[in-house]
Amino acid sequence: MTMFQQINFDPDGLVPCVMQDWRSGEVLTLAYMNERALRLTLETREVHFWSRSRREIWHKGASSGNVQRVRQLRYDCDGDSIVALVVPAGPACHTGQRSCFYRDLEGTALGDRDAPPSDGEPAPATFEALVELERTLLERMRRRPRRSYTVKLFDDPRLAGKKIKEEADEVVRAVASESDERIAEEAADLLYHMHVAMISRGVSMAMALEILNARRA
Repeated sequence: MTMFQQINFDPDGLVPCVMQDWRSGEVLTLAYMNERALRLTLETREVHFWSRSRREIWHKGASSGNVQRVRQLRYDCDGDSIVALVVPAGPACHTGQRSCFYRDLEGTALGDRDAPPSDGEPAPATFEALVELERTLLERMRRRPRRSYTVKLFDDPRLAGKKIKEEADEVVRAVASESDERIAEEAADLLYHMHVAMISRGVSMAMALEILNARRA
């Protein structure tokens, strides 16, 4: 059986493809592939879709430069849908948003086509916490707001290191004798300070997570 025989294209010769960020797990968009688009995706390692409105192959990001580089393609139990795990070169949505799924159905954003998001919506899901923290820290580094505790840590590596040691000790004490809630709170403080130190050196959380994955082998 060839890989294309494993995919159950619909009567129109299409299969839905969910595009998901390899590093953060965020869902970026949903579109469709035909066999040629899937073949091009595999050959070029950049996502290609079939545009149902234009009736043509669509190289995602070709005109904007925001190509979506494929790390892995997965298919579901009955072979009628695909997940493309990608490393985005830029926003996945033509509106300029990182993801096409930038509005909460129960939120305050307008429902018009391509309407802008509302501030603070959607609220980050649990799995988005670390990547949202990383984006916030990078923004603090770029803008350097006055009286920012994060900027103070960026500017004083010794202080940042001291805080990591202090927070790690707090986690150990909480694990030994405090509530589950206190353990979680102290762990969150440790993660924050660790992340600040990592960002100051240009090391992303994704790099650490890749090492953890490699150690499973």
